[in-house]
Amino acid sequence: MRDLAHTPLVDGMPMRCFSWRRTQRQRPGLQFLVNTGRHHGAESLEEARLLLILDFAADLVDVLSQPMRLRFDTVTGRRGHIPDFLVVTRTGTWLIDVRPRPLIEPEDLEAFAASAEVALACGWHYAVAAGWRDHVVAAVDAFSSQRRPLSDPLGLRPALMAAARDGGMFGELVGATPFPPLARAQLLHLLWHRRLGSDLGQPFGDRSVVISPNEEV
Repeated sequence: MRDLAHTPLVDGMPMRCFSWRRTQRQRPGLQFLVNTGRHHGAESLEEARLLLILDFAADLVDVLSQPMRLRFDTVTGRRGHIPDFLVVTRTGTWLIDVRPRPLIEPEDLEAFAASAEVALACGWHYAVAAGWRDHVVAAVDAFSSQRRPLSDPLGLRPALMAAARDGGMFGELVGATPFPPLARAQLLHLLWHRRLGSDLGQPFGDRSVVISPNEEV
């Protein structure tokens, strides 16, 4: 297993395809990531949410969906498991499984333990994404609406950046500009790209305080 740490896994292909059929309960698809400039497969909405959060907050370098197939022994016999993502960030590599907490069964815990052992042997981190606070997902989803390249022909960004140094509320910063609808898009773009920040410990809205991350709070 230690050899995995020296194998360029992110250059490989997922262990299984992301198919769709009428009777299946989850919703597979492709999620575009700004940090990689590519689409990445997700087998469910929960996996797509994780990819979105990683793209926003993980200092992301690359991702491989369904990176490997594990075989391991349990007291009931030999089993297999495919972890959901191998994630390379600028601060380390993560092996991640995604499973909503209410759906985790004892056999899932065995699979997670096997994945954790592989990660430990390779010097990686391991995590299980079992759920999110609803308001965090909603906020990041709002920011992501303006994550792609966005021009600023009216020069709104410098004014928004300057106003945010005083820690104004989102709605106030937008309303103080000559073009509030365009300023709203620019401010979301700045929040997604971490040039400005907001407290995601609370639901995001027009009354959320926006600050410059270079300023002391």
